[in-house]
This record gives sequence, structure tokens and C-alpha cells, in this order.
Amino acid sequence: MSCMYCNEQNPKRAELLIEVGKLPHSTVFVLKNQNHLGRVVVALNGHRQEVFEMTEEERNGYFADVARVAKAMSELFHPDKINYGIFGDGVPHVHMHIVPKYKDQLQWGHFFWDKGLEEVTLKDEEYAKMVADYKAKLGI
Repeated sequence: MSCMYCNEQNPKRAELLIEVGKLPHSTVFVLKNQNHLGRVVVALNGHRQEVFEMTEEERNGYFADVARVAKAMSELFHPDKINYGIFGDGVPHVHMHIVPKYKDQLQWGHFFWDKGLEEVTLKDEEYAKMVADYKAKLGI
């Protein structure tokens, strides 16, 4: 099966993510699992497995997109801290999890991790509002 970030028809993509829209160097997705309210993924437009494989333009543009999304998250959800994670063991495509963290809530003071946690799903209208709010803040 092809990369879920490169192939819009990949069933895993629809199972896990809701597309917000495209920025100059990336595509923004809301995770369906919202155990950290406001959590998104920013995936590089174009397939690269590692950050060092990116051109200088891609790298600078991608991280500018990440900063733009994090600012939107901060304005929308007012987290106490934002965590950033690039993993890719399971999906080898440059993508970053941007995770809002809140004092005295889930995993505060620790890295974020989904294994062993109950999945938090929202109502369709709550996802729709979150996507619309991100679109408005990001101008997409």
C-alpha cells in the first residue's frame, strides 16, 4: 500500500485523519484521536523519509508552515505548552505531530504517547468546527 500522506485514497488516512488543507510546503490534518484537544499533523508535500533528504527550500518552508500551524493552535486552544514530534517508524514520510499540552492534564510534564490510552473521538460537528477554525486561522 502506498504512503498515506501521498495517496488520498489510502484507507488508513481516512481512518486516522481529517484534512484541513494545504499550505505552501505541507498539508495539515486533524487527528481523529483528540486525546490532546487540538492535535494536528503537518505532513510535507512531496515524499521524503528523512528531514535531511529535504532541499533547503523544502526544509525552510516546511518548518515555517509548522510554526504557522503552532501559532494557530496556540490562538485557538491556548495550551500551556506545545509538543512537537517527528517519528515515522510506521509511516516513513516526513510529518510532525503538533500536540497541545495543558497543565495538570494528560501527560503534562511527560512526552506524548498514544499507546495504552483510550482514544478520544469527537462528534462530526466538533471535528467540522475544529477544521473550520484551523482553516480560518491559517487562511486556507
